[in-house]
Amino acid sequence: MTVAEGIWQQIFNFDNYGELLALVRNSLIAGAALGLVGGLVGVFVIMRDLPFAVHGISELSFAGASAALLLGANIVAGSIVGSLIAAGAIGLLGSRARDRNAVIGTLMPFGLGLGVLFLALYKGRAANKFGILTGQIVAVDTPQMSWLLGTSAVVLVALAVMWRPLAFASADPEVAEARGVPTRALSFAFMIVLGLAVALSVQIVGALLVLTLLVTPAAAAARITASPVLLPVLSMIFAMASIEGGILLALGSSIPISPYVTTISFTIYIVCRLAGTHRTRRWNGYSSSAVVGRVRPGSGGAPARR
Repeated sequence: MTVAEGIWQQIFNFDNYGELLALVRNSLIAGAALGLVGGLVGVFVIMRDLPFAVHGISELSFAGASAALLLGANIVAGSIVGSLIAAGAIGLLGSRARDRNAVIGTLMPFGLGLGVLFLALYKGRAANKFGILTGQIVAVDTPQMSWLLGTSAVVLVALAVMWRPLAFASADPEVAEARGVPTRALSFAFMIVLGLAVALSVQIVGALLVLTLLVTPAAAAARITASPVLLPVLSMIFAMASIEGGILLALGSSIPISPYVTTISFTIYIVCRLAGTHRTRRWNGYSSSAVVGRVRPGSGGAPARR
């Protein structure tokens, strides 16, 4: 047996895979809902330059989930409460980018410290502590499933209601405000929606790797399209492919789900970036050729008139 084969057998074991698949049915459904929500929310995270806010909210979400674990309460509810507190604080105190970054930078270590404190006080299974940070595929039981699907429905309805004005305010906030769009109210409302989406993601991929579902898929889609329709569709597809692929691979592996989700998501981003760069070069080459073809010899570089 070679070293590579030994490592493969140490990490992967697909014996009885079909039977194990039934154990993660809830996680697959939750992953699909999370991919849908993460892909749509991620579009506005990219448009409004909020990846740092996602990371900051996830730290408070981690603190809330840890507190719920310590108190024996519902972890999803604790995660949602922590996320909403962080999102509300960022939305109220950080209307400008500089203020927002300062608020997030202040909240992040506070939330992380609280979470570590609560986990240190928790005397239960170590796997529960690890799962909050890095995610776990069999953690979604039926009560948590209800919370996840209910919260996902709230996020999707909220996005459907404010999609057009939010897109306008995200693309050109000055013009949107001049035309009477309530940009400040929309910004606060989106922060609440973002907080709920972060709380959902923490249950699957853990607090440390939320960015991989709320930022990377939308960033990848933005590399290959600027269409207002195709961008959210591709972002959803990329997010769902990452989370569902990660769950299916982790099921036959001894490694947690997070490395698989991050690897798939990052691979998609690299492919989209290369495709976008290739398309841009082709377009620039075509434009240059078109200009050269319209220049008459000896005209000093001026395009020929028709």
